[in-house]
Amino acid sequence: MEKHIENFVISADSKAFATYSDNTINVVPVSSIKIVEGNIWLINYFMDKTLSNIEKNPEASLVCWRKMMGYQIKGQISYETHGSNFNQAVNWIKNTLPDRVVKGLIVLKPKEIYDISPSKDTHEKFLSEEAAKHV
Repeated sequence: MEKHIENFVISADSKAFATYSDNTINVVPVSSIKIVEGNIWLINYFMDKTLSNIEKNPEASLVCWRKMMGYQIKGQISYETHGSNFNQAVNWIKNTLPDRVVKGLIVLKPKEIYDISPSKDTHEKFLSEEAAKHV
């Protein structure tokens, strides 16, 4: 995943995570996102249907947007409730949102990335916005 896409994903105003299984689509808003070695980490605080879908189908999609810019990222997912990544996620959330309890870590490994802006120019618009912040 290119760096400008990583930066956009982290800074996007809105984020939604979609899973699918047994003819059931589930979409949830997500807030705590981190990118580690090109993989997107999503924190589970209280997911239910999402976890059921993940157990049956390891493919998912994340959509991040603001204004008329955005990306859809499709990929393979894994779910972790222990281990090094999980411990790192718990420590990250303790520092940023100490009142939250981490139930699990969803790791999305991007396979396909699509620009969802009407004019397919999220990259250019986002770079222009970022450059304007530093003027």
